[in-house]
Amino acid sequence: MSLDVDRIRSEYPALTEGFVHFDGAGGTQPAEPVIAAITRAMRTAVSNRGAGFEPARRSGEIVASARAAVADLVGGDPAGVVFGPSATALTYLVARTLSQGWSSHDEIVVSRLDHDANVRPWVQAAEHAGATVRWADVDVATGALPTGQYRELINADTRLVAVTAASNANGAIPAVRQIADLAHGAGALVYADGVHRTAHLPVDVAALGADFYVTSAYKWSGPHYAAVVATPETWEPLHPVKLVPSPAEAPDRFEYGTLSFELLAGITAAVDYLAGLAPAGDTRRQRVTASMTAVAAYEKELAAKLAAGLAEIESVTVVPAPADRCPTLAFRVAGQSPAETARILGEQGICVSNGDYYAVEFFTAAGLRESGGAVRASIYHYNTADEIDRLLEAVGKL
Repeated sequence: MSLDVDRIRSEYPALTEGFVHFDGAGGTQPAEPVIAAITRAMRTAVSNRGAGFEPARRSGEIVASARAAVADLVGGDPAGVVFGPSATALTYLVARTLSQGWSSHDEIVVSRLDHDANVRPWVQAAEHAGATVRWADVDVATGALPTGQYRELINADTRLVAVTAASNANGAIPAVRQIADLAHGAGALVYADGVHRTAHLPVDVAALGADFYVTSAYKWSGPHYAAVVATPETWEPLHPVKLVPSPAEAPDRFEYGTLSFELLAGITAAVDYLAGLAPAGDTRRQRVTASMTAVAAYEKELAAKLAAGLAEIESVTVVPAPADRCPTLAFRVAGQSPAETARILGEQGICVSNGDYYAVEFFTAAGLRESGGAVRASIYHYNTADEIDRLLEAVGKL
């Protein structure tokens, strides 16, 4: 089923301002139903969770609904959905908790393709525990994360493998399932950064083989809030430091302080919205899978158009990436810093990112970080072919 892009664009109030948004990898614009849900939650009597009166019961219902929504989005169990302010904060939480049992005899594996939020928390936790850190390297020539190296990196001492499910730098999609199989064969856990992947592809956490999967709602039309998903059985033996009177059961014991009920209402609305983009099926899980399959096909077409157009511009060098990738391209214009390119495009109302986008290890390996990284254009389902043409025309004149 194809997307009705005109209808979709009409449901994003921010698009009426006329900016061309290729900055979705840094945060998408929110859909109107999301804005309405957050507003509604803040206009309605909602108290901290409890059973004694209706406003308290409402907050509990909001939390339960949001857990179910995220579970439907990624194929998880609502009882294993933990919320927090950001993917970075949640990854630090899991890293601190898991590393309580690490020692100098243990090892972890991180990758140079990842956003630093799935690198530094693990490296710092390992350093604190005295554990060894092993690095999976990027093939700079192709922009891919070779799977074969994990056979040498993972061994009986490995406790955790952290890997991105899709790169926010060049869109590369590692073979998470194959890496997870190697990790599980050695008795290690897998923490997958799904922040970039969830916005562009249908997700099935079980099929990926990830023990933990983290995602940020503001990357898929929702509010600035995040979730990490695992099975209840995976959470059960883990006990983070917490306040004495705070809940002892999972997933609540991993959620510090009072949750943002209005943002959770927005998360549920965002999943419902995504499920309605090109729905097919009876359940929300089926509808969101069908819709994200349509999204992936549409975005792939636009990404191919952008890639072909950039290849024809003599002054442009595209940062290498595998052909099968998320619709995210990084490039540089000869004789111009990425920051200057982004500024000039921005003056024309074209929003692109520049820098290393926290993919520190990737751009260091590519030899680009010290010179400003690259310009990044990330396509989202509210983008159009006309906007691709506008970007290409503007870049061609630089």
